Amino acid sequence: MRRWRIEFFEEKTAVRPVQDWLDGLPEKVRGRVLARIDLLAEHGPALDYPYTSQIEGKLREVRLRFGKTRHRALYFFDEKRVGVLLHGFTKDTETLEEADKNIGCLRMNEYLERSRAREAKGNSQKRVRKP
Repeated sequence: MRRWRIEFFEEKTAVRPVQDWLDGLPEKVRGRVLARIDLLAEHGPALDYPYTSQIEGKLREVRLRFGKTRHRALYFFDEKRVGVLLHGFTKDTETLEEADKNIGCLRMNEYLERSRAREAKGNSQKRVRKP
C-alpha cells in the first residue's frame, strides 16, 4: 500500500512546533500519538473519525485520548497530497479552543503562501533559462 507523505510545519526560524510538542510528551503518550500519525500516513485523507475529525475547511485534527487527557495534532493535506502537521496540543476538555484553531489556520495559510511563492519563483526561473 502506498503511504502518504507527512511533514512537520516549520517556522521561519526552523522551529517545528509539533515536533517540539511531541518531544515534550511522556514516552508512552508520544508513542501513541506517533502511531496515530503513522495511521494518517497509511490512510491519508480517508482516515476518519474516531482517529481524525474535520475542524474547518481543510483543517483537521488527529485525535487521541489517553485517560481523561486528549492529545490533538492539527493538520491538512496540500495540493501535492502532502499532510502537514501544524499544531500539537493537549487538553482536558472536549471543545477545541478558538486559539488553537487560529494557530492551525495561521500556520496552514503561512505554509500555503510559502508554497505558492516557491512555485512562482521556480516558474519564473524556468522562463529565464536559455536552451
